[in-house]
Amino acid sequence: VLLSLIIGLILGGLAGYFGGKTDRIISIFINVFWSLPTILLAFAIILSFGRSFTSLFIAIGLTMWGDVARLVRAQVLYYKEMVFVQASRALGYSNIRILFGQIIPNLLGPVWVLVSGNFALAVLLESGLSFLGFGLQPPVPSLGNILQEQYSYAISGKPLLALIPSIVVVLLILAFQLITSYLRDLGDVRMSVKR
Repeated sequence: VLLSLIIGLILGGLAGYFGGKTDRIISIFINVFWSLPTILLAFAIILSFGRSFTSLFIAIGLTMWGDVARLVRAQVLYYKEMVFVQASRALGYSNIRILFGQIIPNLLGPVWVLVSGNFALAVLLESGLSFLGFGLQPPVPSLGNILQEQYSYAISGKPLLALIPSIVVVLLILAFQLITSYLRDLGDVRMSVKR
């Protein structure tokens, strides 16, 4: 999720801020990646780089940055016309300083919401890949490996043992969503004024 966030913030920010030919090229690149099926792209990356933590990290990160980039691009297009950006230009700030120092911090609220959703997708994608045997291999602990090991209990009459890893996945996703919701509220200027 962190990798997808970094890629999405940089590419979406550059596309929205500079516009023109830069926006067209980056938007085509975003749309190509965004249109690829997530699980197939993850399979291709893992099969290319082998089954390791690093390749799984890269595979999940490269499959989810398109949503972040599209959201950031749209938000930057909105914010770049605001008065504080015009004031920054009048003060002589560089384009990179305006983009990453002024605009990006102001649009992080919606990005936090998307990040929480992407984290849920990342957990499910890792669990699914490991469950199918394409993720981390059994000596390495993984939610997908645990689900795969407990699958035999589900069909042998002990469904509670198979249900516990699924509950852990749900609780992990819920905990991360609550944390990102709290962080979004902390960074929201309108919420801090009410306090």
